[in-house]
Amino acid sequence: MSDFVIVLARVVRHILTAMAVPLMQQTKERVERVISLIRPAVQADGGDVELVEITAEGVARVRLHGACVGCPSSLITLKSGIERNLRDHVPEIKSVEAID
Repeated sequence: MSDFVIVLARVVRHILTAMAVPLMQQTKERVERVISLIRPAVQADGGDVELVEITAEGVARVRLHGACVGCPSSLITLKSGIERNLRDHVPEIKSVEAID
């Protein structure tokens, strides 16, 4: 009986892992779509934003470019603009972090 339970657990884990990949891809596509809508406003101020990754915990990691690098307002852009829009439109996203 215990061998059966071990094998069953492995099968379930495999199925869940296989299902997670398409869901993560869908999430990434939705995040990219929202960023593409925000991007013109960021570019108008001489900056840009790039999605680097989405963690399993729902953290979108982005890289800021151009005028955003070192700008005192970049934290406001990150939290009030990018994070707020992503959380509103992609509920799987819990927060946004800027990385170098």
